[in-house]
Amino acid sequence: MPPKKASTIYDVARQAGVSITTVSRMLNAPNKVNGETRERILAAIDALEFVPKAEARARALRSTGRIGVISPFFTAPSFVQRLRGISEALSAKKFEMVIYTVDSAEHLKSFLSYLPLTGNLDGLIILSLPVDDADVRRLVEHGLPTVLVEFPHPNLSSVEIDDVMGGRMAAQYLLEKGHCRIAFLGDTDLPEYSLHPVSQRLVGFRQALREAGIDLPEVFVKLAPYSLEQTRQVAADLLSVPQPPTAIFAATDLQALGVLKAARQLKIQVPEQLAVVGFDDLDIAEYTDLTTIRQHLDESGRLAVEILLAQIESPSRPPRHVKLTLTLIERQTA
Repeated sequence: MPPKKASTIYDVARQAGVSITTVSRMLNAPNKVNGETRERILAAIDALEFVPKAEARARALRSTGRIGVISPFFTAPSFVQRLRGISEALSAKKFEMVIYTVDSAEHLKSFLSYLPLTGNLDGLIILSLPVDDADVRRLVEHGLPTVLVEFPHPNLSSVEIDDVMGGRMAAQYLLEKGHCRIAFLGDTDLPEYSLHPVSQRLVGFRQALREAGIDLPEVFVKLAPYSLEQTRQVAADLLSVPQPPTAIFAATDLQALGVLKAARQLKIQVPEQLAVVGFDDLDIAEYTDLTTIRQHLDESGRLAVEILLAQIESPSRPPRHVKLTLTLIERQTA
């Protein structure tokens, strides 16, 4: 039986009912192709098992490998620290890091659609972004080793934390310190296409307070955009009510710093009059003596690389799922 003839871009265009130019555009700039057309082209590519020759040849000629990282909020400190962990882990290896930043659900979908097809990456790490079953199937079927961070899926390796437990830990710590008027402050400007760990931290926080018989009135649940100044304004309003909280759990360290600034401006003593607990343990948390929940950001990046490189070396190994432990770091703010 003669070997199966490799499919060409002409075959893909014919099956999808589009021009060769449109197929080429989808492969090189998928965000410039509308969703319906892109799905038709992807269906044709999958059916024909098409692999772009130019990309495959370029990959074969490379002396170093390439690891792609899809990330939202590239400038947010937590993502910078995760990327630092990834970069450090790759620096001693023959792999370069290629970052793909996401600013919309459509943008994310386009990356997940075409990156597995190009053969231009040896592996992929996806930070704090959801993938659906169709995306996972394409990644697996096209043989692109992938590790998810903060979003588990049974068919892909993952590194995650328990955000609900993190909220519980913050509440339990403040309860043990004798507080009963405890507030929560989280961020609001997470787009629909990303994960929402802050909401899970609030779930755990509520659970622990409820179990202790402590009420969490809605006036003590505040949301603010992810910025120091806007958090400071919301925190100042919260601390100016007739019976203000004696403790605040800020769901991110950056927002905890906004709370500390508001307290300082209102001449509220920390931790004597107000205890503040953050979440993340960013580099700046140590410098500001912030009590916080450490989620080992750098380590999550390093571990994602370790798992990914092992998978690249042995493609048949089953997915590995790691849940990193959280640690409460007690400093001077609570």
